[in-house]
Amino acid sequence: MSERRKFERRDGFGRTALVLQGGGALGAYQAGVYEVLSEAGYEPNWIAGISIGGINAAIIVGNKPEDRLPHLKEFWRWITPPFMAPPPEMGEAGHQNFNRISALAAALFGVPGFFTPRFPPAFMQPQGAPGALSFYDTSPLRATLERLIDFDLINSDSAPRLSLGAVNIRSANFVFFDNTERRITSNHVMASAALPPAFPPIEIEGEHFWDGGIVSNTPLSYVLGEGPKEDTLVFQVDLFGTRGEMPRDLPEVEQRRKDISYSSRTRLNTDNYHQKHILRRAISTLYEHLPIDVKQRPEIQALRAYGEHHAVSIVHLIYRRKNYEYHSKDWEFSRASMREHWQAGVNDTRRTLRYQSWSKVPAEGVQVFDLMHVA
Repeated sequence: MSERRKFERRDGFGRTALVLQGGGALGAYQAGVYEVLSEAGYEPNWIAGISIGGINAAIIVGNKPEDRLPHLKEFWRWITPPFMAPPPEMGEAGHQNFNRISALAAALFGVPGFFTPRFPPAFMQPQGAPGALSFYDTSPLRATLERLIDFDLINSDSAPRLSLGAVNIRSANFVFFDNTERRITSNHVMASAALPPAFPPIEIEGEHFWDGGIVSNTPLSYVLGEGPKEDTLVFQVDLFGTRGEMPRDLPEVEQRRKDISYSSRTRLNTDNYHQKHILRRAISTLYEHLPIDVKQRPEIQALRAYGEHHAVSIVHLIYRRKNYEYHSKDWEFSRASMREHWQAGVNDTRRTLRYQSWSKVPAEGVQVFDLMHVA
């Protein structure tokens, strides 16, 4: 029996959203998640992403359904050099040393099809020069995106909705570039992934933007904040977990800091949305008890629109790092690690799709499910 048949879709949701967090080299996990969702018939009609999540999102939306997975695979093969993998008998220590060397290679020499070190380096360039603002040049990424993505398709009426998170450097405002509101180009994808000081800011219409992850590393709040107009199933894919142990040395301090900084705060977002849902439901109930003449007032009609409500289920998939992965895990672009991350996404999603409770539309409000339990 094929995986597509095994995970045949059965739900009553009107919309499926895919929410992709930032996390550099760990983004291959999201591609593995998408592979299984696609096999199971859960092609999203709204994808929101930040940083590497924005790149994955743009590749999915910017291709026909039959080309999405092949182009994701091509992207991840292209940016992950095929270093020799550590022999299994070397154990965790061997993996750890291999990952450190691989991450160091990316830092020193860049990543093909993604970024290259600046020469001369940023600190030797004059103040105000474009090259003085980042350690790396991301022009290879632009060429990769324009080769793998059909931007005319992204901006067509037939494409799924695409939302890319970035931050305006001048105003510090968190913004989303959305193909329902503007024409999306490679600049918008690169702006979402312009993590300082590694990568340069991207100019769009006279303003400059950085990676949205420096403000919030998940687009979940944007998807929920839009106020879903129909029952929505959300697959939220995170690359940094919230839980961890007390650090024992400086590398573990940096690893834990990164996990805390970039984790999604799902509980905070969903609690806030749940409170808004209660308010909207109360408004709808109150409206039904008003006299007809009062209902016709413009201010009451506006309030009624706010009172519309729909159920949301969030299926939360979180990458759980291996013991041998250090704080450089999001900079470690080896082919071996990419395959590990991709397969982890495949395995986690297959287990999740066998768990049927999340596939039922909740009676009201928002429900959150993760791999291990219902939250």
